[in-house]
Amino acid sequence: MSDHIPELVAGVRNPATLSVCKDHADAVYFSIDRFSLRARARDITLDNLDMFVEQVRDSGLKAYLAVNTVIYPEDLPAVDAIVEAAAIAGIDSVIAWDPAVINKSVECGLDLHISTQANVSNWQTAEFYRKLGASRVILSRELTLEQIKDIRQHTDMELEVFVHGAMCQAISGRCYLSAYLLGRSGNCGDCTQPCRWQWTLHGEDGGLVELAGKHLLSARDLCMIEHVPELIDAGLDAFKIEGRLRNPGYMAVVSRCYREALDACRNGSYDQGMAQQWKEQLAKVYNRGFSTGFYFGVPGPDGLAVEKDMNASSVRRQAVGVVQNYFLKQDAAAVRLLEGGLAVGDSIVIEGASTYLEQEVESLMIGRDPVQEAGKGQDVGLAVAARVRKNDRVFRVERI
Repeated sequence: MSDHIPELVAGVRNPATLSVCKDHADAVYFSIDRFSLRARARDITLDNLDMFVEQVRDSGLKAYLAVNTVIYPEDLPAVDAIVEAAAIAGIDSVIAWDPAVINKSVECGLDLHISTQANVSNWQTAEFYRKLGASRVILSRELTLEQIKDIRQHTDMELEVFVHGAMCQAISGRCYLSAYLLGRSGNCGDCTQPCRWQWTLHGEDGGLVELAGKHLLSARDLCMIEHVPELIDAGLDAFKIEGRLRNPGYMAVVSRCYREALDACRNGSYDQGMAQQWKEQLAKVYNRGFSTGFYFGVPGPDGLAVEKDMNASSVRRQAVGVVQNYFLKQDAAAVRLLEGGLAVGDSIVIEGASTYLEQEVESLMIGRDPVQEAGKGQDVGLAVAARVRKNDRVFRVERI
C-alpha cells in the first residue's frame, strides 16, 4: 500500500456541520448562498464568510469554496465580488469549472480546484487545466479505478475523487430533468430531484410493466469504505465526502468512519472485518442503499434503489419542535412541540446553524410540574446537556 494517505475533504454547510467533522477531516468544502450546486445551503453568505473561514482555520482545516454553477452574463459582477471576497477571507482554494470563475480566481491569486462538473476524464484534460492555473482536478464520477490509475501515471496534478454520498443519474451531475419538468435547474443548484420520485413504466401497448419497485431512476449512494486501500494505491491525493445538505449527525458518522479507515491504512491495521463494521455504522445514517458507483464498471440494476424510498436507513429523525429560549443557569430549553410529542427516555437531536446536540430526554417540565411525557401543541421545559439556541429544531430519533 502507498505511504501517501489522501486528504479527507468533507462537505459542510454551517458551523454546526463544521464542528462535528473538524476532528476527522483535513479540509472542508462549502459554498455561500449563490452560484453553488447546493442552492439550499444558505447559512454562509458574503457577510459572514470571513468569520466562517476563521472558524475553519481555528479548527486546523483547509477551506475550499465551491463556485460551480453555470454562470450567465448577468451573474458576472456578483461572481467577481464573491471571488474577491474569497481572496480577502483567505480561502485555500476555489472549486470551479466555468472559465469566468477560473480566470477571476487566477487573477486574484487563488489556488484552483477543477469541479467534477468539468467531467475531467483523461490526463490530457487534467494538464489543460493545469495550464489555466489549477493545482487539482476533481475527477469525473464515471471513471473506473483502472482509468483513474492511467490518469495518475500520466500527470502529477493533484487528483481528487468522491468516495461517499449521493450519486446523480447524469454525467457528472449535468442533469436537465428538473429544469425540463419544473423549471428549476440542477446546473444552477436548484434540483428538485425528480430521479428520486416514484415512476411507473408502460410498454408500447400502454400496459403497465411490473418491476421490483417504483423508484426507477434513483441511484444508490456511493460507498467505498470497503475499498479504501485500493483507492490509496491508485495514487489519489484527496477523498471527498458529498453531503453539503446533510445534517450534522450524518457528517459526524461519515467523516469519522473514513478518518478511521485512512488511519488504519496508515498504521497497517485495515482489514475487511473493520470495513464491515464501518459500513454498518454508515448504514445507520441517511442513505439510499450503497453501491461502488463506476469504480469497477458501469453499474447494473444493483446500482439502483428501485424498491426503496429516499432513506434506506433503519434510523429515522422525526421533527417534534422548536427551541423558544435557552436558560443557561438551569441547563434547560423552552421547546414548543409543533409536530410531535416527547417522553423521558427518548433519544433526541437538537440542531441549528451553530448547534448540534445528541442526548436522551432526562427531564421534562410543563410549567413548574415535572412530567413523563408531553404532547404535540404543548410548551415544555427540556433539560439539555449543552447550549442550544432560539429556533433550533428538535428531532426525536427512532429505530424502525
